[in-house]
Amino acid sequence: MTVSGVSGIGAILLVGGRSRRMGGGIKPLLEVGGNTLFARSIAALTDAGCAPLTVVGPVLDAAVPVRWVREDPPFSGPVAGIEAALAGESSASDGAPTEPEWTLLLAGDLPRVGPIVSRLVASAASASGVDAHVFTADGHPQWLAGIYRTTALRAALAAFTGEYAGASCRALLGGLAISWIPDEDGITADIDTPADLARIRAELEEKP
Repeated sequence: MTVSGVSGIGAILLVGGRSRRMGGGIKPLLEVGGNTLFARSIAALTDAGCAPLTVVGPVLDAAVPVRWVREDPPFSGPVAGIEAALAGESSASDGAPTEPEWTLLLAGDLPRVGPIVSRLVASAASASGVDAHVFTADGHPQWLAGIYRTTALRAALAAFTGEYAGASCRALLGGLAISWIPDEDGITADIDTPADLARIRAELEEKP
């Protein structure tokens, strides 16, 4: 399948964090703008035509048509989650690989996930000679708001010499050829604290 000029886009959505700064609970099930963060993410990725769509973490809604996997051990971080998501290679009924050219890699607590996905897909469609397009906010890489060549993700995992559990995204992905996308309007702001949640809810409710 061709999506916006590229040979397929898959997605990995990471929803398995402990939400310590929120006081526990399941952060992707928080409601903002009338929908849960999880529902907003699934809608954005479905609208973008992502396939396969893999969610890493506990099953939040068994009725959603996605592939559920869990990092090993649970709560061991995003690198372990990426490895779990890519561990099973998808193939067509005739055995031919169906792996997409690009894979969106997203945190599960991004309230403005729609415009994030749109910008990343557009960047991939115009790509030339890079492994990834990743947002930066205030000069900091937002590794879990990026789109990566699937082959580059697999190569980075294969070359990684440490333990996946507990490893940082920078350690895994920092060596890729990356085109950085400055987040000039704050769309990658996530929800880490109750104050963040209150602010985001107020901002979204103000929009017509």
